Amino acid sequence: MITARFIRNKRLWRIASARWQRRAIFLLGGIVIGAAAVVLAQLADLAQDVFGLLLAKSRYAVLVVTPLGFMLSAYLTIRLFPGAQGSGIPQAIAARHLNDQAARARLVSLRIAAGKMILTLFGLLCGASIGREGPTVQVGASVMFAIGRVSPRRQPGLILAGAAAGVAAAFNTPLAGIVFGIEEMSRAFETRTSSLIIAAVIAAGLTSLALAGNYAYFGSSVTSLARGTDWLAVPLCGVVGGLAGGLFSRIVIATARGFKNPLGRAIKVHPLWFAFACGLAVAVCGLVSGDTIYGTGYEQVKTALEHGSALPQDFGVLKLLATTLAAISGIPGGIFSPSLAVGAGIGSNIASFFHDAPLGAIMLLGMVSYFAGVVQAPITAFVIVTEMTDNHGMVVPLMAAALIAHVTSRMICEEGIYHALAKGFVERATRPPEAKAPPASS
Repeated sequence: MITARFIRNKRLWRIASARWQRRAIFLLGGIVIGAAAVVLAQLADLAQDVFGLLLAKSRYAVLVVTPLGFMLSAYLTIRLFPGAQGSGIPQAIAARHLNDQAARARLVSLRIAAGKMILTLFGLLCGASIGREGPTVQVGASVMFAIGRVSPRRQPGLILAGAAAGVAAAFNTPLAGIVFGIEEMSRAFETRTSSLIIAAVIAAGLTSLALAGNYAYFGSSVTSLARGTDWLAVPLCGVVGGLAGGLFSRIVIATARGFKNPLGRAIKVHPLWFAFACGLAVAVCGLVSGDTIYGTGYEQVKTALEHGSALPQDFGVLKLLATTLAAISGIPGGIFSPSLAVGAGIGSNIASFFHDAPLGAIMLLGMVSYFAGVVQAPITAFVIVTEMTDNHGMVVPLMAAALIAHVTSRMICEEGIYHALAKGFVERATRPPEAKAPPASS
């Protein structure tokens, strides 16, 4: 009897120990991700400041610096950090659908995370229209993958938690992190790991708060739609933002899959020169815009919202073009912040048709509409914009605009950009070695 009791107690101890070990992995991962997000955010600001100094010296220097920077970033990505290109969110989604640990490691690992951070910062240093939030998601998934190697059976949940924690820490939006994990990363609510995912998000959020303080990403906004006619901006922003977001996604997805024509073959054979051409086009967009479309677009949008001032009329279109060029060039960099900036530009343009309506409110509608059109995750879109502006009075119109944009976007692009791109990573990872194409050269 004593032996049986001892065996039972030993088994219970092992079960309890495994549970606490799993909880510790999620909490430790959340803390590391929160710290990494703060470091990346501060270095990203510094990189943009340094690029601003270059513009102050000579704004035409971008005609050399930006294309060469794109080319070098693409080269380093292909040769040293394959799997680090683009946003990083498709890689995290793909890693969740893979069962082979080696295949996962080619998409989410500490090596990839380091390369992602370095090359994202380098892109901002060269004036690329990219964001840091998508890369933070891949970094978060990579951190969780590395910490959780002791429990490979839990990898899908760990990667999901790392991605959600990355969003929460990058934007200081814990609720949006949870919603993003459910709606975009998993497309389902996993009851077995839900509490641990929330714990990781909380740990990342608290770490970010401790290091960077409590703040709203775009500042606090109290603007709202005052009159009945102001609400006409909701469907207008939803349709325009959805069309623009769907078009952006379709272009990026089509380029990633390749074109069966001479241009497509030239891009595949000479990826570095294609990156150079994209960088040169971004530099031209920057010069035409008066140096407003480089980087994340955060400062321009934050200033416009805080002061209630309109963005330049060509800001939205040129920012959309510059972000598209950066996204298809093959360099690492996210589309979260640039998408919100494009949406703000669209909203600012639409506001010119509503002279008495609050400019800030319509800019928020443009932001949520375009973002929802790109990612086709409407709940995540309006939760993120609500939390980033600390404006709960706009919840209903933001929700309506996001849903309209989502429906409109699907008319142009059948699938959200992240999941469509993730399929490409899964296919390449599961393709037999002899069927894989040789790496493209310049």
